[in-house]
Order: sequence, then C-alpha cells, then structure tokens
Amino acid sequence: MANRFGLRDNARMSLPPGFLDELRNRLSLGQVVGRKVIWDTRKSNQGKGDLWAPCPFHQEKTASFHVDDRKGYYYCFGCHAKGDAITFVRETENVDFMEAVKILAGEAGMTVPERDPRAQEKADARTVLVDVMEQAVQYHRLQLQTGAAAEARDYLERRGLSAEAQARWEIGFAPAHGGVLEQLTGKGVDQKLIIDAGLAAESDRGSGLYNRFRDRIMFPIRDARGRAIGFGGRAMDPNHPAKYYNSPETPLFDKGRSLFNHGPAREAAGKGKPLVVAEGYMDVIALSEAGFTATVAPLGTAITEDQLRLMWRMAPEPIIALDGDTAGLRAAMRVIDIALPLLEAGQSLRFALMPEGLDPDDLIKTQGAGAMQQLLDQAIPMVQLLWRRETEGKTFDSPERKAALDKALREKIKLIADPSIRNHYGQAIKDMRWTLFSNRKAAPVRKQRGAWQPRQDAWKRDVSPVATSRSSALASGATDQDHLREAVILATMITAPAVAPEFETALEQLDSRDPMHRDLQACLLRHLGADDLRDAIISDLGEAPLEKLLAQNHVRISPAIRRGGDAEIARLCLAEEFAKLTTRRGQAREIEDAVEDLSGIADEGLTWRLAEASKAVDQAGRGDDDDSAEYAVGENGALMKKDEQSAFDQLLEQIGFAKGDERPKS
Repeated sequence: MANRFGLRDNARMSLPPGFLDELRNRLSLGQVVGRKVIWDTRKSNQGKGDLWAPCPFHQEKTASFHVDDRKGYYYCFGCHAKGDAITFVRETENVDFMEAVKILAGEAGMTVPERDPRAQEKADARTVLVDVMEQAVQYHRLQLQTGAAAEARDYLERRGLSAEAQARWEIGFAPAHGGVLEQLTGKGVDQKLIIDAGLAAESDRGSGLYNRFRDRIMFPIRDARGRAIGFGGRAMDPNHPAKYYNSPETPLFDKGRSLFNHGPAREAAGKGKPLVVAEGYMDVIALSEAGFTATVAPLGTAITEDQLRLMWRMAPEPIIALDGDTAGLRAAMRVIDIALPLLEAGQSLRFALMPEGLDPDDLIKTQGAGAMQQLLDQAIPMVQLLWRRETEGKTFDSPERKAALDKALREKIKLIADPSIRNHYGQAIKDMRWTLFSNRKAAPVRKQRGAWQPRQDAWKRDVSPVATSRSSALASGATDQDHLREAVILATMITAPAVAPEFETALEQLDSRDPMHRDLQACLLRHLGADDLRDAIISDLGEAPLEKLLAQNHVRISPAIRRGGDAEIARLCLAEEFAKLTTRRGQAREIEDAVEDLSGIADEGLTWRLAEASKAVDQAGRGDDDDSAEYAVGENGALMKKDEQSAFDQLLEQIGFAKGDERPKS
C-alpha cells in the first residue's frame, strides 16, 4: 500500500488508527528539521511557521528548502524532496519507518503501541465512519430548512447568523421525532455503524435504539484535516438540563484532543491572525464572523494538555478569551495549572478577560469588533494572571501571610520544567511582589503643616515645632550612620549571593534613603537567586553604582567584604547591620509619631515620650564607641546595645541560625 508520499510500508498499516495523526499533532516539523539545517532568517517568517533553508538532501547555497510548520510538510524546489516529520527522519537518519516513529515518539513523550495486525481493518472502518458522519451532516442541514426547525431558525437569526453564515458553518437541526437513525437505516447503513459514529445508542429500558440528538441545533465538529468527527447540539428547550450536548467518545471523536474550528483557525493563524481560544461554539462563530477567523474552542470540557499542544502548533501565544463571570475566571485559573509544566521558550499563553457578565458574542454585538480587538490587544501574560489569582482580595499585613503567599507562588513556579522560564517567572514575581509591598508602606495623609510626603521620606520634612538645633544635628548624625549601614548591607548581599536570599524579607522592608541605594535594593530583590548576581545588577544599572558602592572606605573595611567568600561572616554581618538599623529607625519613628501628635496642645505624656525618644536617637547618633549607652557583648564578639542584640538574635532565629550554634568571630 502506498502512502501519501509515494512510500510503500506495511509497518504503517500495523499501527493503531489515529496514532500517526496524534504524533504529527504533537511535534513541530520546524524543530525536527531545525536540528539538521540553518534557517535563512531573511527569507523565513518563524511567527507564521514559514521556514526556509538550504536543502539537506542536495548540495546548494540558496535557501530552496521550504518547511510549512503549521501544516507539517516540507518541499525542496531544487531536488523536489517532500514529506513530513517521519519522512525527514527516515531520510536523514537512514532508518526504517518504525525506527523513525520511535525516535519521534520519544521526543513527543508518546509510547509506540504494539503492532496491531487489524490496524488496516480499523483504519478502513474509520473511513467508513467518516462517510456516515458526512451523511449525518447533510441530513441535519436539510432538516434546518423544514417547518419543524422554524424556532431554531428564529433563534439563529436572533443571534445574528444570516442564512449565508449558517451555510458556512454547516449548521443543522435534529428533529424531536424521527431523525438521523431512521434516515441512515433507510438508506441501508448498518445500525452498528450509526452507533459507532455516536449518532444513536441502545436504550437502557430495552426499547431499542434511539437518536442521541433530539430537538437540537447541530454544529458539526471537524478535525484538522476537515473530516466530520462529531457534533455539538444546543437544546431548543430552555429548561433542558443539558444546554449543550456533544458526541460521545468514538473511534473518530476524542473531545480532549479535538478543537472546534481547528482546520480553518490553523490556516488563518498561518496568515498572521492571532489565535483566540473561546468557550463555546457560538463564541467561535461570532468571533470568526467578526473577522477573528483564527478562533477555536474546547469541546464541552476544560482545556486539556493535548488541546494546548494543538494550539501551540498553530501559534506560539494563544489568547484565552473566557467569559467575565466567576466560572470564566475559574476556567482561566485551571488553564494556568495545566499550562505551567508545558511552557517552553517562546511558547506561552495570554488572557483576555471579558467584562463581567459578557461573553465574546455579547461584546461584539453590544460594542462592536473594535472593543473585542482592544481586549485582545490588552491581553495579559500568564504570569500576571497567576499573581492576580494568589493576591486578589487578600491582605498581607503579617509575616505569616507574606510567607503563605511566597510558598504558594514558589509551588506554582516549581511546576515549570524549563529552567530559564522558571527563572524569568521568579524574577517577574519578585518585581510584582516588590511593587505590592513597597506601595503598601505609604502612610495615610495626616493633617500637618506643609505638603504631605510618604511616611518613609518623613526624615526629609521639617515638621517638628519643638526641634532644637542640637536634636537636628543628632538626627543628621544618626542618618549618616543609617547611610553607612545601608551601604554595608547592600555590598555584603552583592558579594555573598549565596547568603543574600535568607535576608530577602529584611531587605524588602529596608527604607533606603539614598536614590542609588534604592536602585540597588530594587535590583537585588529582582535578581536574588540569579546564577551571577553581580552581572545581573551590572546589566540593569551599569557598572558605576556598584563601583561607587564598593569603593567606600567603610564598605571596604567591613569584615564581610575583607573576608569575602566566608558565608558565616557575611550572615552575621547582615544580621547585625539589619538589627542596628531597624532599632535606630524604630526609635526615630517614635519621635516622628510624637511630633505628628503635637498638632494640638502638648501634655506631659507627649513631652516625656518625645524626650525619651530623643535621648535614644541621641545615643544612636554618638556611635558605637560611646560608653554611656547600655551594651551587651554579642556572641560574635562585637559590642551591641541590648535592644540591638535582641533584634540581632531574632533575625538570626528567623533565618534558621540557632542560638546555640557556633558563630565565627568577625
């Protein structure tokens, strides 16, 4: 038996029907051929699957070898070689048909089934079933023109489908009484074939056969090759429990591996149309009639892995356009969980969420195709919808809630198999996390003299009605120390990248006062965990900020920098600097709050509170060598104030450094 490429191969006939179609659907011919050729980038259009290269089968310098990745065929205009992925592997690897199938099946993650001696018989049976389905399509189309279908025609007209559109989509009608079973048996079609095609079934009550589709508008479902494989039927009775009903699983129809409008959408996507994934038949028809011809829909189920692979064969970034109700959002979230493990470079999803209460058909009818186009243009990447799912409607006002968010997002990102994509998702999540929590820190507007600024910039304001020149000078001295500590923290995290992620939460809460420090802080949070943290920072900010930071004297003499590479010294240094900075700023905030409360008449309590806070900042401003402060000797041998030692121990405990652990001397 000769195949469609002129090859005679008995092995082909021994494989189960549909296996080779599934294998071709899962594979990208461009990827298979790309291992053997170098694409001509000037002539190729990879976005459309239109690829050109010098032919691997004969010596040439010009790119006359053409691959149509969407249709899965190649052809050389020089030597006239042609075929599909199986043919290409056979010719280039010098293997037989079954060996080529095994090679490709391994790449596609499929298991080659045992040879079936009845495979050809089954293939012939499938051909017969396709013919039965085509007869059913024509029968239902004729029934739509009868008097019994008047209500169905009125419904389609109300939905905006003209007679021409109904003909284009081959829409039909299954009458309430009689039907395709009687029609086909009257033409001599075996009843078993009608059952196998999913058009009729045996009654559980023993009353014989009955038509599966009754009193329904019928939408034919065709595979990528245009063969009728099933039906979707919409009930005319508004109270029917099953508004839409699909063909059952048959030798032709596997609803988890099929898409409505697959063939026409693939062709339109190949011409540059964006691939849109809608929820149902009418949405696909409405979108296509409005000009969005590369539109498909799953068949009565949530989108499956196999359907995603089919979509990615048509376009690298399908747009999921689901209804704007709760069910539509839940469906979008389910798609994310299915898609994450399957992501590859250049292969993802975007989401266009309809306005609440509207589906694509409603939107086009009420606001026009332009409104739909605008939604598609604004479709968001999958990572943003993942973030929205984990954060929308939730508050993160405690470390425990933040930790729960981190855990949930980490678990999802772990599902991504590709390490590069996993890394980029992690960075995108860090960016959004930084934005969320940094925005949350802005204080509410308070009634005060002068213009309001965010709370973290309060040190810039001159709002103290009782501030003396001495207290201002002390505050200035403390601020200088804050700047030094910030610099040491940032430099240590950059030079000790293995330790830095342990202090992510502390870094996130750091209110950097220096613009350069803020840039480095944000950059660090984006790239914590990167393979080369220093290179990532230089790539974002250039070399100047890093050189300026590391050139400062107080940074160079820090034990963590002098003894670079010692993770424990770096860990202790970071814990100590964060502890001292947090303590000092907590005291400074006491002054800030007290001053803000002095908008009325000061009482003795407020005056005492302000004096005590000023004394604390006074001590902080004198530096660590002042003997008048209360000190404790830390386990690392450094002098620390008792409140700083407490903060230091708490921070070490948070990062899992037990109190009894041996701590090296700095």
